[in-house]
Amino acid sequence: MQNPRECALDVLIKVDKKEELSHIAISNVLEKYQFSEKRDRAFFTRLVEGTLERQITIDYVADQFSKTKIRKCKPLIRALLRMGIYQILYMDQVPDSAACNEAVKLAKKRGFSRLSGFVNGVLRNISRKKDEIQYPSREKNLETYLSVVYSIPEWIIKFFQKTYDNETVEKIIASYLEERKTTLCCLISKGGKEAVRKELEAEGVTVEDGSLIENAVQISDYDFLYRLKAFREGSCYVQDESSMLCAKLASVQKEQFVMDLCSAPGGKSLYVADQLKGSGRVLSRDLTEYKTDLIEDNIDRVGFTNMESEVFDARVLDEEHIEAADIVIADVPCSGLGIMGKKNDIKYHISEEGMKDLVKLQREILANAVQYVKHGGTLIYSTCTINPAENEENFRWILDHFDFEAVDITKELPKDLKIETAQEGFIQLLPGIHPCDGFFIGKLRRK
Repeated sequence: MQNPRECALDVLIKVDKKEELSHIAISNVLEKYQFSEKRDRAFFTRLVEGTLERQITIDYVADQFSKTKIRKCKPLIRALLRMGIYQILYMDQVPDSAACNEAVKLAKKRGFSRLSGFVNGVLRNISRKKDEIQYPSREKNLETYLSVVYSIPEWIIKFFQKTYDNETVEKIIASYLEERKTTLCCLISKGGKEAVRKELEAEGVTVEDGSLIENAVQISDYDFLYRLKAFREGSCYVQDESSMLCAKLASVQKEQFVMDLCSAPGGKSLYVADQLKGSGRVLSRDLTEYKTDLIEDNIDRVGFTNMESEVFDARVLDEEHIEAADIVIADVPCSGLGIMGKKNDIKYHISEEGMKDLVKLQREILANAVQYVKHGGTLIYSTCTINPAENEENFRWILDHFDFEAVDITKELPKDLKIETAQEGFIQLLPGIHPCDGFFIGKLRRK
């Protein structure tokens, strides 16, 4: 990686133009440069993720120091200013002069010599006057203050306020800015947590227990995941504890047939396949070959023979599998409001209108999902969002329109997780409140 800043610039432009999602673009660059210096890779990752994470704050600051509003700038200049401001405000180890000079060099290299003086002027002005930056008043307009300070679109804050008090809303949005460790699920069939811990620690990785799930660990102080023997050889895989809990609540039993309808990259399928201990069958489906390839990569790496992937549109009823499954997992496409701390560009792409369209899609999928469940079988409905219309309302819609009953999951939850609605068959996990992603899980039984 000859120039981490230039790699970051290219990713930021792609994301800004909506040509690629940030986590995919970052992953592609890291894979391409997997043998580059760890320091360069870490700098690149932090610069991209941090700039996207703080984009609303950065734009607010830029507009105080530039006659041309940042939204009116050319995409390359806008990206240069954003990453330069991020370095000046949030990367103490980077001298302000380096942030300015490197931005100017990249502007000239990319054919914008005429605008390099503008870039230099804005960044140096911010560098000199960063202690004088004016932020909105919390007392005069709480929503605008929270939006700028926590870099969240104001409409999302107002949307959260419809359901939660201001203290809870602030905890949720503050959590999106917290540094996250990588969470791994350790496969019982591959020796379990202690075997994985031993291998990881032998390679200098810091390993901590998960908060909710017995076979979860959180890791830090590593470079590239595929260099870790335990991951490379399939003893573990990346999965948030909220998603593990979703699969755990399926309560899979030996020899059962499980359908996972929108499963890429396959984490929940891997979890239940592991619990089946080589028995039964797990059918993991998703919409495109790109997505099923992700599932296949995981199957090949862990070596499970009781799990298979298949390209299938969940909106289409598969008559062959009507009343065939003991368990159906429907973790449907959603607005992703619970994982904005991991996928920073979600907050810039989602809209209230878009969420209404998602509810229609979710019900279209659920209308098929319920038909695959055997009488007496289980349906797990889940999302990684915190929108009641996509969650509780869909859960109750199933109860109102199909022959299902809610399953009390109180006793199935981890002992430290107390959520009153568990007795009604569902829970809403909140980032900043619970030690995991924002996630909705509902459990129903077909009568």
